[in-house]
Amino acid sequence: MAIDFKNEWKKLALISIGFAVAYFLPVGTPRFDNAVKESFEIIKWYAREHVILCLIPAFYIAGAIGVFISKDSVMKYLGAGANKILAYSVASVSGAILAVCSCTVLPLFAGIWRMGAGLGPAIAFLYSGPAINVLAIILTARILGIEIGIARTVGAIAFSVIIGFLMHLIYIKEETAKAESQQFAPAVSDPKRPLWQTVIYFATMIGILVFANWGKPADESGFWYIVWQYKWKITVLFALAFCFTLVKWIGLKLLPVSVVAVLTAVVAVSFPEHPSAAFLVGSIGLGVITARSDGEAVEWFDATWTYTKQIMPLLLLGVLAAGFFLGRPGNEGVIPNQWIQSLVGGNSFFANFFAAVVGAFMYFATLTEVPILQGLMGSGMGKGPALALLLAGPALSLPSMLVLRSIMGAGKTTVYVALVIIFSTITGLIYGAIF
Repeated sequence: MAIDFKNEWKKLALISIGFAVAYFLPVGTPRFDNAVKESFEIIKWYAREHVILCLIPAFYIAGAIGVFISKDSVMKYLGAGANKILAYSVASVSGAILAVCSCTVLPLFAGIWRMGAGLGPAIAFLYSGPAINVLAIILTARILGIEIGIARTVGAIAFSVIIGFLMHLIYIKEETAKAESQQFAPAVSDPKRPLWQTVIYFATMIGILVFANWGKPADESGFWYIVWQYKWKITVLFALAFCFTLVKWIGLKLLPVSVVAVLTAVVAVSFPEHPSAAFLVGSIGLGVITARSDGEAVEWFDATWTYTKQIMPLLLLGVLAAGFFLGRPGNEGVIPNQWIQSLVGGNSFFANFFAAVVGAFMYFATLTEVPILQGLMGSGMGKGPALALLLAGPALSLPSMLVLRSIMGAGKTTVYVALVIIFSTITGLIYGAIF
C-alpha cells in the first residue's frame, strides 16, 4: 500500500510542534507559573459565580425557546423576512432586558437563531444583551463620568442595530434565501397554550436569572441598592410563580415539583451564605423531573441538554485561555499589565484599536469592566481607548468567540468580531478627540 507522504508530513509537523512546546515550556519561571495559577483561579471563580446562577438558567431558557415558543412567532418578529424596524427593535429591547454577560447570552442567541431568526436581528440581540445593561451604564456614569456614560449608552444602542444590519447586508444572499424558505414553510399548528401564559412562563425564568445575578451597586443608597437588598426575596417570588407555571401550564406533576421546591427551600435556609447550593438543587431537580416526563417537558430537557453539551466545554476552555494570557481583574497572566497600560495612553488609532482588541478577547463579568477601567484610566489610559474597551469588552470574549464559531460558523463569527472591534475603535477615536 502506497504511503501518503503529504498527510504523514503534516502529522509529523504537528507532533514536532507539540514536542517543542513541551520541551521549551518555561515551567518554574514566576510569570509562567503565575499565569497557570491565574487560569485555574479564573475558572474556579467562573464556576462558582456564573455557571450555577447564570448559565444553568440561561440553558433552561434557551431550551424552552425551542420548545414553547411558536416558530411562526419568531419568524414574524425576528425572521429573515420580518419588518426590519420591528425586528431590530424587538431584538435590541429583548437583549437589553436580560442584562447578561457575553457568555450567558450565548445559549439564548443559539435558541432564537435555530428557531429561524434572521442573522441581523439575532446579532442585535447577541450584542445588546451584555452591552446595554442599565445598571452597568449607570455605574459607568457615576464612576467614570457622565460623558463616558452617555457615550457608552448611545454607542451600545447604535452598535446593536448597525452591526446587526451590516451582518444582514454582508450575508444578504443567504438571508434572502432564508426568507424565501420561511415564506413557503408549512404552517405551524396552533400553540397548545395562549400567548399570555407563555409570556408569564418565560417572565418567571428571566426574573430568576436577572435578580439572582443582581450586582451590588457602588452607591449604598437609592433604588438600585434597595433592589439588591431584596434580590433573593424577589427571586423566591419568581421561583414560586415558575413552579405554578410548571404544574398549571407545562403539565408537570404537582408532587415531584413540590418535593424539589421544598428541598430547594431547605437548602436555601440551611446555607444562606451559599445561594448557589439551593440553585443547584433546584436545577438538578428540574432536570430529573423533565427528563422523566413526556411530551413537551422531555423535549425541553433534551433541548437544554443539547445546548449544555455544545456550549459548556468551549466556554470553560476559553475561560482557561483568557486567564492564562490576561489573568483576572487586578492580577496578571502571561501578558504584563504594564504592556497594556503603556499601549492605551493618549488617543492614537493604535491605542483605540489595541484597547478594542484587548476588550474583545478579555472576559468581563457583568459590572467588572467599570472598576477595571477605573484602574487603567488612573494609570494613564486615554478616554477614547477607555470607551473603545467599554464597547467591545462586555459584548465579546475569547470564550464567547469559541462558542459562536460552533453556532454560526467561523466566517460569520470573524466578521462579527471584526465589526465590533472596528466600530469600537472608530467611536473611541471620535470620543477621544472631542473630550
